[in-house]
Amino acid sequence: MLPMAELRIADSDGGSVIEGHAAVFDSWSETLGGIFPFKEIVRKGAFNESIGKDDIRALFNHDPNYVLGRNRAGTLELVEDEVGLRVRITPPDTSWARDLQASIRRGDITQMSIGFIVEEDKWSTENGMDTREIRKVQLFDVSPVTFPAYTATDVGVRAMEEYNGYKAEQRSKAEAEEKTAEKAKQQAKLKGLQTKFKNY
Repeated sequence: MLPMAELRIADSDGGSVIEGHAAVFDSWSETLGGIFPFKEIVRKGAFNESIGKDDIRALFNHDPNYVLGRNRAGTLELVEDEVGLRVRITPPDTSWARDLQASIRRGDITQMSIGFIVEEDKWSTENGMDTREIRKVQLFDVSPVTFPAYTATDVGVRAMEEYNGYKAEQRSKAEAEEKTAEKAKQQAKLKGLQTKFKNY
């Protein structure tokens, strides 16, 4: 999962708000991908464009049946600060939202997760580990979550698809280089034979 800062409840003039960081910049994720491991890192600026133009929701456990807030309604505030993607949610006055706030206050729910599509990234290898640097995303939702199991979400599936594409590209490149080297080797061998027969 992506690194996240702690979730908390804060009091405001209009009641309680849920706030925290849904993602932290320049900090490596846990190892993702199972048998094909890789790590991710989110760079500052990755969310800026999406925050300014997209219709983003705050959900509970990424469930659209439990809407906590929405940026276009003014009940969800999103901003990039020096730490990462800072979130401030004004939840509805409903029984399930009050129950959620009680769970956060108790420390039963302490983390957030994000739903997004990567629009710009860079794959590379660092110390033998494949890595992805996330530079720009389209953000759909931010969610307080019971289990921030990043690899089990649709985001994780999309990441694996992109990772598999990256590995296929790397394999194709390696195969092309191998074929070029083999061709050059055969040409050198043929040239050597031609020179040998010419000398006779």
